[in-house]
Amino acid sequence: MKIKEIIAALEQFAPLPLQEDYDNAGLQCGLTETEVSGALLCLDVTEAVIAEAIDLGCNLIVSHHPLLFRGLKQVADANQVQRCVRLAIQNDICIYAAHTNLDNAEDGVNFKMAEKLGLIDVQFLAPKALSLPNGRQVKGGSGVVGYLPSGEDSLAFLQRVKQAFGVEALQHNQLLERPIQSVALCGGAGDFLLDDALRVEADAFITGEMHYHQWFGHEQEIQIAVLGHYESEQFTREIFRSIIEEVAPMLPIYDTEVKTNPIQIL
Repeated sequence: MKIKEIIAALEQFAPLPLQEDYDNAGLQCGLTETEVSGALLCLDVTEAVIAEAIDLGCNLIVSHHPLLFRGLKQVADANQVQRCVRLAIQNDICIYAAHTNLDNAEDGVNFKMAEKLGLIDVQFLAPKALSLPNGRQVKGGSGVVGYLPSGEDSLAFLQRVKQAFGVEALQHNQLLERPIQSVALCGGAGDFLLDDALRVEADAFITGEMHYHQWFGHEQEIQIAVLGHYESEQFTREIFRSIIEEVAPMLPIYDTEVKTNPIQIL
């Protein structure tokens, strides 16, 4: 099977037109007509991840975050991105990223987060419909909202969140004094959806990052919990794996063992 066939499956699930205007999802570097030898799944592309792919005999890296988020004016060794591009090309490794298109896709990143929390009746928080150039109609949207099977007190809910995502430290606002059942969430930097969570009268809002001043004024209005960017998106690799296994069940697929989260907690 050729690399381009794996990419086609990824883009069937999360079409590139679903990505935000600022994003650069899709092929980052490499030749897609090459036969795929194996796929390494990650959130971030680093030199260590590429070295791992080389050691494993994988010529395809599928990442959530794009390696080439901003344009390159040279390819030398001035920074990590340049070094990664050189290393990948030197070793005939193709790098592909599914970023905000996967965030905004049905059953994408946010739906996976909801699954980990045991939410039911999950729907897009800010839905949008998209018509692709081939005429296919696609549902998409930012964030999701779903429901716990039954209401939980705020401390039990926050403990559920902390355990589900395995976080060392969970940021949250004042404990809500009513049961939590409806939950809105968005992986990564999702604080732009706080107003949408309030609009649908969610009991809780979970995201990966939130600006300091957005925390104010919501005491006893909504329970806010912030996981960390990496932590909120860590299960993205499970989505990649399920897509690739469906079209290439015999292909060697690996989750990176490199810890790419740059944020440490003391």
